[in-house]
Amino acid sequence: MQRIFKRLERVLNLEVKQGYKNKAVVGGIRQFAVYWVEQAREAAVDELDQAFVEQAVDLLMEYGRLPGTEARAKAVQTLLDGLQKREGRVGQTVPQPEPDKPAKRERRKPQPKQTAVQKPVETPPPAQPADEEADDEDEQVEEIPPARPQEPTTEPDPAGLAQSVTALHGVGPAIAERLSKLGAETIDDLLTIFPRRYDDYTLLKPINQLRYGDQVTVIGTIWETRARRTRTNQVMVQTVVSDGTGSIQATWFNQPWLPDKLKAGMQIVLSGKIDQFLGRLVMPSPDWEALELDPLRTRRIVPVYPLTQGLNGNKMREIMRTAVSQWAQRIPEPLPRSVRTSQNLYSLPQAVEQIHFPDSQASLHHARRRLMFDELFLLQLGMLGKRQTWQENTGIPLQIPDDALQPFYDALPFSLTAAQQRVIGEIQADLTRPVPMNRLLQGDVGAGKTIVAAAAMLTAVQAGTQAALMAPTEILAEQHYRGLSRQLEPLGVTMALLTGGTPAAEKEAIYAGLTSGEIQIVIGTHALIQEGVTFNNLTLAVIDEQHRFGVDQRGALRSKGAETADGQLYPHVLVMSATPIPRTLALSLYGDLELSILDEMPPGRQEIKTRWLRPTERERAYAFLRRQIEAGRQAYVIYPLVEESDKIDEKAAVEEYERLQKQVFPELSVGLVHGRLRPDEKEAAMRAFYKGETQILVATSVIEVGVDVPNATLILIEGANRFGLAQLHQFRGRVGRGEHQSYCILVADSSSADAEERLKALEQTNDGFVLAEKDLEIRGPGEFFGRRQSGLPELQLASLLDMEMVETARAEAQKLFAADPALEQSEHQLLREQVGRFWEHAGDVS
Repeated sequence: MQRIFKRLERVLNLEVKQGYKNKAVVGGIRQFAVYWVEQAREAAVDELDQAFVEQAVDLLMEYGRLPGTEARAKAVQTLLDGLQKREGRVGQTVPQPEPDKPAKRERRKPQPKQTAVQKPVETPPPAQPADEEADDEDEQVEEIPPARPQEPTTEPDPAGLAQSVTALHGVGPAIAERLSKLGAETIDDLLTIFPRRYDDYTLLKPINQLRYGDQVTVIGTIWETRARRTRTNQVMVQTVVSDGTGSIQATWFNQPWLPDKLKAGMQIVLSGKIDQFLGRLVMPSPDWEALELDPLRTRRIVPVYPLTQGLNGNKMREIMRTAVSQWAQRIPEPLPRSVRTSQNLYSLPQAVEQIHFPDSQASLHHARRRLMFDELFLLQLGMLGKRQTWQENTGIPLQIPDDALQPFYDALPFSLTAAQQRVIGEIQADLTRPVPMNRLLQGDVGAGKTIVAAAAMLTAVQAGTQAALMAPTEILAEQHYRGLSRQLEPLGVTMALLTGGTPAAEKEAIYAGLTSGEIQIVIGTHALIQEGVTFNNLTLAVIDEQHRFGVDQRGALRSKGAETADGQLYPHVLVMSATPIPRTLALSLYGDLELSILDEMPPGRQEIKTRWLRPTERERAYAFLRRQIEAGRQAYVIYPLVEESDKIDEKAAVEEYERLQKQVFPELSVGLVHGRLRPDEKEAAMRAFYKGETQILVATSVIEVGVDVPNATLILIEGANRFGLAQLHQFRGRVGRGEHQSYCILVADSSSADAEERLKALEQTNDGFVLAEKDLEIRGPGEFFGRRQSGLPELQLASLLDMEMVETARAEAQKLFAADPALEQSEHQLLREQVGRFWEHAGDVS
């Protein structure tokens, strides 16, 4: 028991040291609590221990939601005081292991695992302190036995693995067609369809022993299933399951077909997390499957695969067992032995066997670790190759006098922040080099990225060359053009705006001016990358909101550099993003770019006051909006959909626009803008709002970026739980751009714990980087960039948030790349082929 309390003390002390940022353990304090509590409860020696454990769990589970440093510090101190009192009561200290002897490992029963539909999951080891160096003198507790790698027993057979799945016994044309819908055409494809979750029959828990926060597999019989409509008109299905020791209610939302499948008397397996509702234990949205007796008798860990119509779980497991038993050992091993030995990794055949049919939770952990490492290792090798390829290109060094930009700075009505000065210095240092710059500029909404871009473009002009800025929408391009023209044209810079809406005659004149060099800076949309656009000497390309462009579009702008007798000259590239990305993730997403961060807001920028209201409080929001309009201000109202949908129970912009105009605000002028309008219709709606002709603008996510209306002081976001945290923060950035106090009202029913966490986070902070960290914790990297836009290969198992694994893979990749950058050595041939396949469908990362 002492060891378990010691582990808690180490985590708490590290949390104090790190400033109560909820980062003492990977995944946060709540994650640590989930895995600590079961061990602590089992090891409690008396009632006082049990009482302390329950107090600790309550505080730890809610720690991440506590508002601010002071509340978190109080919670941590409460627990540390409790630990100190207990130590005095027990009257002994934790024994330290001998320097040369490893600490004796505590034997621990494997834990039931959390289930998830979208990706395979396992029971990870208890979360460990993120900063292990701080605990060198403390006892290290090894929870999972070290891996015991085994070399393949059969010669590799790539040709056999490339056969159609019909080569497997029991797979005919009909089943092969169903497997192809899951992405499996060949046996090799089939082996990479990993389980989406597991039912762990090695340790089952009776319902009467379940506790809040448990992640478990429960077996029981359905007593009843019923469906009803909630106040927000969602379909809620409730099923009561009993195992003889007790009963528990499982709940699902918006799955109206479930009552037909979950009949009374059916034996069922539920996998998920235990929560509480009105003092009773419940399982919200668990995964479920009809009970099979065979794995129950043999106490196995059973894989649960993604399925398609006409292919049930039993048949899929049968097919996978055949494929794994006959072919897993024939998979070629691409990873050099030196890397496998250094990281103590399973061989690839062993990992594939154990990811599908694990012998234990430990072997499942090691299998996943090997496969996750492979993905991140291949990702980093590809990044290193792309970085080297870009640095081999020829750029044009831009040399200007030290004081060349001083008139620009003198004309600004404000002083640059220290962060802006630092970043401009970083960019100008890059521009003087003969290697083309490749830099990502990150900054929160309102941090002043445009001024930095203006300084960079003016540098290109002063050096006698041209610059271009590409924005994702016409509205944003026009806004940039208006702002930059006011700053740069008085300095003698010739500028032009080129969009899809530019009249044909004007386009021809702009094309001619770009070709001759008369136009020094052009700002535009995708129109900049059309074939007819040629530059006299483009040396700087700025891409705003870069994740809104596909990789081909970004590459097309890069290709607009000058051509000489010696070959293509590439422009310096500055990509900008107002979606804050934590530095660690940015290094993974953009390993081939240099990174600049504007982490300081200009003085005088007001904090936007944010409140979350329930749908039943909507009238309060309308009353507040009316008061803002009466005070002479304007407001946005955002909806998640354009039109009503039978499948999604959310308010939609078109219908709500008509309701607001006719019933709620008949005396006011209401505008409408959404993605299905023609560009000229969108432009007219936005311009009317900008000029103050409309007082309320109803919109969808089309206004996420680019609108700058200083008189708009309120944004009301309906269905806020349907948006991601990063997107909500972008919406909020549409207000607060003038001198008046601004507000953001989120109207949402907390349909899930994740949604509630997002909404509370927005109420608590305006810091985009803090919110980005939180969004990543909740939703993962997909919220920021989809594969098509980012140019990154898709990761099946690995997470870019697993920074320890990312750093390990990066270090090994750098070591290998330094020794053999082209992977030309014979032992790296298979690895080179795998890197090529891994990056085959990805594009340019920046």
